[in-house]
Parts: sequence; structure tokens; C-alpha cells
Amino acid sequence: MGKNDAVTVKDEAVEQRKLTGRSKQIIAFLAASVSVFHLYVAKFGILEALQMRALHLGLLLPFAFLLYPGSKKSPRDKASPLDIALAITALLVCLYVGLFEYDRMITRWVYVDPLTSLDKVVAVAMILLVFEGARRTTGLPLCIVAAVGLAYVWVGKFLPGRLAHAGVSVTKLLEHLCLTTEGVFGTPIGAAATFIYLFVLFGSFLNESGAGQFFIDLARGLAGGTRGGPAKVAVISSALMGTVSGSAVANVVGTGSYTIPLMKSLRYKPAFAGAVEAAASTGGQIMPPVMGVAAFILAEFVGIPYIKVCAAAALPAVLYFFAILMMVDFEAARTGLVGLPKEELPDVKQILKQGWHLLFPLILVLILLTKGYTPHFTAFWCIIATFLVTLVRKETRMTPEKVFKALASGATGAVIIATSCAIAGVIIGVVSLTGLGVKFTSMVLSFAGGRLPVALFLTMIASLVLGMGVPTTAAYVMVAALAVPAIVQMGVNRLAAHLFAFYFACISTITPPVATSAYAAAGIAKSDPIETGFLASKLGVTAFIVPYMFVYGPELLLMGEPLAVVRVVISSLIGVVALAGGLQGWLLGKCQLWERVLLVASALMLIEHNVITDIIGLAVLILVILNQRQYLPAKQAKSQ
Repeated sequence: MGKNDAVTVKDEAVEQRKLTGRSKQIIAFLAASVSVFHLYVAKFGILEALQMRALHLGLLLPFAFLLYPGSKKSPRDKASPLDIALAITALLVCLYVGLFEYDRMITRWVYVDPLTSLDKVVAVAMILLVFEGARRTTGLPLCIVAAVGLAYVWVGKFLPGRLAHAGVSVTKLLEHLCLTTEGVFGTPIGAAATFIYLFVLFGSFLNESGAGQFFIDLARGLAGGTRGGPAKVAVISSALMGTVSGSAVANVVGTGSYTIPLMKSLRYKPAFAGAVEAAASTGGQIMPPVMGVAAFILAEFVGIPYIKVCAAAALPAVLYFFAILMMVDFEAARTGLVGLPKEELPDVKQILKQGWHLLFPLILVLILLTKGYTPHFTAFWCIIATFLVTLVRKETRMTPEKVFKALASGATGAVIIATSCAIAGVIIGVVSLTGLGVKFTSMVLSFAGGRLPVALFLTMIASLVLGMGVPTTAAYVMVAALAVPAIVQMGVNRLAAHLFAFYFACISTITPPVATSAYAAAGIAKSDPIETGFLASKLGVTAFIVPYMFVYGPELLLMGEPLAVVRVVISSLIGVVALAGGLQGWLLGKCQLWERVLLVASALMLIEHNVITDIIGLAVLILVILNQRQYLPAKQAKSQ
């Protein structure tokens, strides 16, 4: 949801075709029509589960073939005849389940009534089309994981030990994956069809309203003149954009196109400029009220209202962005980076005067969700509200052309979500059909030997590794199906366990060697992607610690007594400052090696959430501060 053209938006894996002429007009019209359909059902009533999911996938899967080339030889300015044929076939096989044969599908005895030959053909075609659509939009890794899952269905009965299963017939597999709500049309695509799509569309409307530029201008006015101001502008604007976009790469493209060149113009190294933007933009996935797509699915898995997920994620998100701000501030102090000249700073009062009305839809999101309204109801009325508030000022007024563009870009921006959720459904279907989830949980528990830290570490590695090759949503869904149940069985709060996997799936976008956010930022900064990824991981190091913090101290998720929550928040914020100082080698001044070691030790004790460790950690931090206050003037005089 950056500032790209409605039908040429870049997303997390593969670049879309740059359509021209009539092809562009036709596909934009079709995409806008998909958005109108979703708005219609949101207003007049969501359809029954299987029908809604089948129609949603049927309307979006064709765009995977129309917008994304199948190979290097495929045309880049229009869809080929083969692409058009695949798109039509994708539409028909989904309509077969959700419209043509829907009545029979919901009244038949599943796994008892025999499938017709046409049922089997449709199921096979659907699986192949979902695989090809996911390959084009997300790349090979996710397809390989799903293919291994399908292979396990056949070879599992020959495997020894816990991985063995009784065997599954081809017919039952096809029925389970394609003709029920257990596979392709499972929970992920269900969440995408009902409310995730609408929130993507909401972000698209906000983008067309000028909210993105408003956030950047506001951040520049608030922090641009401070030490390391341009980098802080990147952090604050990405946090603000993250409240509505929920996409790391979209944030990089939307805000990085301004903040990265600005940082470079003030002597920031290209890799560091890209790393700041990548780390900050990744936080957009964990920043309420509109978090990443996986957060909506998380709410479905845990069985709680989405607003409770937002509430639980709020403090960890604040900690994450506060940590990056402190890392940036200390880096600026260490390297002598200054803020923007006063004459280049916009007037905050003037910015708020001109764009205050653009904040109303965000406030409305929180009000409606807090009042208990459903996410799809909330998203629908926030879209309407966004359009209405733009009419307040001529500069932000949405013309029919802008409305059309928002409708079209909402659909094209949801294509990757649909294909990712569909193929993730294949993986979940295999897990539920073969009992792999229970087996995997048993293996994790056995390997961990009842030791929670080991189980958490294994889950972290699984989330990071899977997230390097697949979108955040798919990475989270796979870990949630396989590893999270083991953590829950070891006594971890269910919401905390799912958030643990979710966070690591999110930060995998800045974890080398495959780091999509860092790669996108490196492209803008013209820096080395690997170096940018490592620097982004360093800046976002708090995100590697925070999940452990809320597993062992659920007060960080607003669970527990109010006084305990306040104590945990204060100690965590102080701990973040100590950690940033230790990693960057600067607090009140340049740190010696032993001071850096003590600062990191202080940080780890402060974030452990125990009264005694908090006192020790605070004492160590005060010791370093007093030492720096005592010797800092002498160091400064010596340097002069």
C-alpha cells in the first residue's frame, strides 16, 4: 500500500507486471469490482463460510496469473494467453465449490458420499493452481514446504517411529483439502475473506487520502531537528504508517522513498539508512490497531476478539520502537550526526491544522473494536469514514478517480495474502489429516525434556527460518500449527505462545540471509542487502528479546495486577535504554568495553521481570552512569 500504481504495486516477493494500455484498464476495473463485492457483503451480510471463502479465492487467485509473470520469458506489459486461461480456470474451479455445486457440497456426507469424477478433477486443478499462484506471488520456498507436506501424506505410512501415520487415500486427501473448510478453504483464507481484505482496502483508502504524507510531515516536524533527526523521522513515520498498513515492505516503500535519501543527504551511511527504515518498518506488523495479516489469523486461532490481540501487543510494540529510537539516538551521538536545519522543519501546528481530520478513521478503529463490533464491520465503516473525512479539505478530497484507484489497489494488494493463505491451508490440512501436529508437539516436548527455554528457542528458530523464505502470514501459520501447541502444553499462556511465534515470524523480514524488508530498503539506499540486514537486526535486537519477556512476564501483555504491569513497563523501558547503550557503545558519552558489558548485563536483569533482578540491574546501570559523569568531563577535555 505504498505510493505505487494501482496495478503495479510491489509486494513481499515478486515484482508485478507493469501493465499498460487496455490491459491495465481492464484489470484495474476487475480489481475494483472485487473490492465492491467485498464491501457489499460486509454491509449486507457475510456469506456462509465455505461459500464466502471459495468466492474470495475465486475472485483473487486469477490476479496471480494476470499480474505476476510465470517465467522470465513471460511478457511484462500484459498477460499471455496461457495466463488468461489459468485465470479463467482458477475462477471456475472456485465457483464450482462456492456457487455451481455449493448446495450439494454443504448437504453431502463428508468422507462418506463418494466424489464424482468432476469433483476429483476440480480438486486436482485447484491444488495445482494454488501452488502455481503461490509460486508466482511468493516464490518457491512456501511451495516446497507444502509439497513436502503432500509427500508426507503418501510416504508417512512407511516411516518409522512417531512420524508414521495410518495412510490416507487420494480421494480423501482431495476431499479434505478442496471440498471442506479444513484445507485450502480453512481458517487462514476465512480470515482473509471476511476482514483482512477490508483492512487492506482501508489502508488503500487512507493512502489515497494523503495520510501517508501527513504521517511523514508530522514525524519530520516532531523529531527532524533533534540529534539524528532524519533517522528518528523514519522510525516515527514508520510507526504511524504501521498503525494502518500492517506490512513491512509496504512501509519501506511508502516511507523509505523519502526518509532514506534524507538520511543519506546528512552523511548517514547507505547501509545504516536502509537498516533504520527496514527495522522501523518491520515494527509496522506489530503496531496496533491494524497489525500484520497474521495477527488477524492469530485472533482466530486463539479464539479471542482482535481488539484483545491489539491490547496485548501494544506495550511490546511501544518497547520495540522506543528501542530503535534509542539505538538511533546513541548512534547519532557517537558519530556526530545532527538534525535537520531549522528552516527545513515544518510547523507541527500547521501540519495538524491541515491534516487532523485524517486521524479520525484511526480513532474510529479503536472505538469500534473496543465497543465489541466485529473486525469486518469496523473495517467497512472506517473505509466509509475515510472517504467522508477527506471531503473536509480540498487538498485531501477523494475524487472518483482516487476512489477507483483505492478500490483497485486494495484488490491487487490482497492477492499475495490470498495465495499465501490458500497454500498455508494446504499445509494445515495435511497436519490435521495425518495427525502431524500432535506428533510434532510430542517430538518437541520430548526433545526439550520439559525445559521451556529449549522449546521456546526451537520455536524461535523455526519461525525465523520459515519467515526467511515465505511471507510472515504463512510462517506464523505453520509454526502455530506445529510448534505452538507444545509451548502451550508446557504451561505458557495461549495468547503469549501465539504472539511469541508471531513476533519472530515478523522480524524474520530483517534477519539475513533472506530479509525482504532489508532487501527493499537496500534497493532504495543502494547498499549491500546483507550488511543492511545485519544492521537492521542489530537495531531491532529488542524484538529478539521482547517475546521471551512476555512469555515469562505476561504483565507486558497487560495481564496481571495494575501495579505489577506498571513496574514491568518501567523496568523494561529502562532496560531498553541500557541495552541500546551497551550495543551502541554510548550512554552519556563513549563507553569503555567493561561499561558496555555491564550495560548489557543490566538490561538483561531489568527485562527479566523479577523485583530482585530489577534492583540489581538498576544498581548496575546507576554505577555506569555515575562513572561516566565522573570521568566524562576529563575525557572531553582530553579529546579537545
